[in-house]
Amino acid sequence: MSRPMGWLGVVRLGLVQSALGAIVVLTTSTLNRVMVVEMALPALLPGLLLGWHYVVQVARPRMGHGADQGRRCTPWILGGMATLAAGGWLAALATVLMGAHLVAGVALALLAYGLIGLGVAASGTSLLTLLAKRVAPERRAAAATTVWILMIVGFVITAKVSGSLLDPFSPQRLLAVAGGVALAAVLVAAVALFRLEGQGTAQGEAAVAQLPFGEALRAVWAEPRARRFTIFVFVSMLAYSMQDLILEPFAGLVFGLTPGATTQLSGTQHGGALVGMLLAAGAGSRWAGGRWGSLRRWTVWGCVASGLALSGLVMAGLVGPGWPLAPNVFLLGLATGAFSIAAIGSMMGLAGAGGANQEGVRMGLWGAAQAQAFALGGIVGTAASDLARWLLASPGPAYALVFVANAALFLVAARLAARVDAPAPAPQPSHLGQLRRAP
Repeated sequence: MSRPMGWLGVVRLGLVQSALGAIVVLTTSTLNRVMVVEMALPALLPGLLLGWHYVVQVARPRMGHGADQGRRCTPWILGGMATLAAGGWLAALATVLMGAHLVAGVALALLAYGLIGLGVAASGTSLLTLLAKRVAPERRAAAATTVWILMIVGFVITAKVSGSLLDPFSPQRLLAVAGGVALAAVLVAAVALFRLEGQGTAQGEAAVAQLPFGEALRAVWAEPRARRFTIFVFVSMLAYSMQDLILEPFAGLVFGLTPGATTQLSGTQHGGALVGMLLAAGAGSRWAGGRWGSLRRWTVWGCVASGLALSGLVMAGLVGPGWPLAPNVFLLGLATGAFSIAAIGSMMGLAGAGGANQEGVRMGLWGAAQAQAFALGGIVGTAASDLARWLLASPGPAYALVFVANAALFLVAARLAARVDAPAPAPQPSHLGQLRRAP
C-alpha cells in the first residue's frame, strides 16, 4: 500500500492545478474579451462555448474509472493536460479565425472547447482522485485549500503576464501567448508529477481490471451516501454559479458602480472566499474529529451562512445604495469559501469510504454534477434576472427576487448536506423470516 502523501506532494499537485488553471483562465477571460471587443461578436457566443465545455465534462466518471483501472492517476493527469493545452491553443486559433471566417471559426471553437472540457475532466478528476487516495483524512481540507490557492495563483500570474504580453494586441500575439501558456503549463505539470505517484502494484491492477465502467457507476450510484452527496453537489453548485454571474451587473445597475468598481467588488468576494477556505481548512486540521473540525458541520453551516448573506443582497436590492454592499459581498465570499473547501474535503473522504478502487468513479460523478450545475447555473441565473427585470421593470426588486431563489437553494443544499451521512434504514425482518427463526 502506498504511504500517505506529505505536504511537498500536496504542493506539487497544487502546481499541476495552477497549470490547469492557467490555460482555463486564458479561455474564460482573455478569449471572451477578444471575441466581444476586438472581434465585435455577441457576448452570447463565448457564454455558449463555456457552457459547452461544462457539458462535455459529463465524461468525468468515465475518466475517473480509467484512473481506477490503471491504478495510477499520473498518465490521466498528463494526458488531460496535453488535451487541455491543445484545446486552449485551438480556441485562440478559432477566435482569430472568426474575424475572417465566422462559421469556420465557430466550428473550430466547438472542437476546441470540447477538448478543453475533456482535458479538464481527465486531469482535474484524476488529480482529486490522487489526493483522495494518498492524503491522510485529517489533512484533506488543508490539502484541498492548498491546491485551490495555488490554482488561484495560477489565475493571477497568467492574467497579469499574458495581459502584458498581448499589448499592443494582434492576432499573431494572441496565438503566440496562447501557445506559450499551453506549453509552459504542460511542462510545469510534467515536472511537478515526476516520480510523485510511484508505480502501481500488479496486485492492485488485477483487483480492478474485472469491473466494467457501467457496473462501477451503478455500484457507486447505489450507495446512499454517494447518491445523496451527488445531489448535494449539484444543488449547492447551482446556487453558487447562479449568483456568480449576476453579482457585478446587479452592483452596476442598482448601485451605479463603474466597471472598475464592480471588478473590485468581485475581488472583495474572492478575498472573503480565501479567508473562508483558510478558516475551514485550519479548523479541519487543528480540531480534526472534534466539534469545530467537522467538515460536515462546516459544509452545512457554510451553506446556511451563504443563504443568509444572499438574504442581505435581497435587502440590498430593495434598499439600494444605502446598503453596505461591500461587507455583505465579503460575508458571502467568506461563507461560500468555507462551505466549498469543507465540501471538497468531505468529497475526498467519501471517495474512499465505499468499495475499494472506485475513488475515481466517485470523484468523476461528483465532478460531473458540479460541471452540469455550472452549465445550468449560468443560464438560469442570467435568464431569471432578465425575466424578473422584464416583469418588474425596476432592477432592484427584480434582482432581489432572484437572490431569494438563490438563498432558498443554499438552504436546500444545507439540508441535503446534513443528510449525507444519515444511516440507511435497517431492513425489517419479514413475518416469513421470523417464522423460520422460531424454534
